[in-house]
Amino acid sequence: MGILEGKRILVTGVLTDASIAFSVAKLAQEEGATVVLTGFGRLSLVERIAKRLPSPAPVLELDVQNTEHLDTLAARVGEHVDGLDGVVHSIGFAPQSALGGNFLNTSWDDVATALQVSTYSFKSLAVACLPLMKEGGAVVGLDFDASKAWPVYDWMGVAKAGLESCNRYLARDLGKQNIRVNLVAAGPLRTMAAKSIPGFKEFEDSWPEKAPLGWDLSDTVPAARACVALMSDWFPATTGEIVHVDGGVHAIGG
Repeated sequence: MGILEGKRILVTGVLTDASIAFSVAKLAQEEGATVVLTGFGRLSLVERIAKRLPSPAPVLELDVQNTEHLDTLAARVGEHVDGLDGVVHSIGFAPQSALGGNFLNTSWDDVATALQVSTYSFKSLAVACLPLMKEGGAVVGLDFDASKAWPVYDWMGVAKAGLESCNRYLARDLGKQNIRVNLVAAGPLRTMAAKSIPGFKEFEDSWPEKAPLGWDLSDTVPAARACVALMSDWFPATTGEIVHVDGGVHAIGG
C-alpha cells in the first residue's frame, strides 16, 4: 500500500511531462491516490499529457482569474471524486515586463496580474475546494525561496514572498477544519515556467555548484516526493511550513 492509498488528489498546473505537477500526479497515483487534473489554455495538450500517467486522469479547465471557473470547481471535480484529501497548487505567471531585470519599470497592471495568478490564487483555489474537504486534508503549493532578491526574478519574487505569507494565513484559518497548508520551495528546474524567465541561465550555471547536495536541473522527482509526503498522513501536525527541496542552497551564504 502506498502512502496516499485511497486518497483523492487535485493537481493543478500540469502542462508538460517535465513539470513538477506532472511528477506529483504520477507519484500520487503510484502511491495509491485517485488524481484529477486541471489545466489552463491548451487543454488538448494537458489531456495528451494526462494519458502518460500510470492511469489516465480527467482534466478540468481552470483559469484562476475566472470567477466562474472557481465557483464551479467543486461541482466539476465532484463529478469524478466524492471529495478531496489533497490539493496541489502549481500555478504561477508573470508578464515578461515583470521579469528579467525590469523591476523598476514594471506597470501596476502587470504586477497585479502576477500577484493575482501567483499569490492570490493560492487562497482562491483552497477556498474553491473547501466544499470537497469536509474531512480535512492538505493543500500544498509550489514555491521558490523568497527570502532573497534573486537576479532576474523581480516581481515574481515579490509574488512568491506573498505566497509564503498567504501560506501562513491559510494555515491559521483552515487549521480549525483540519486542513494543513504547506509549501515546497524547489530549486530551479528546466520546466516551461523556467523557460519563460529571461536570464534563467544564471540559475542553471550557479545552482548545482552552490548546492551542498548537488542539484539536477532536470529532476522534478525530489520536489514531487515532498509534495506527496506533505499530503500523506505522515505529516499530521505540520502546517504553515516551507519545505526546501533545493539541494541546500537556501542554507548557504554567498
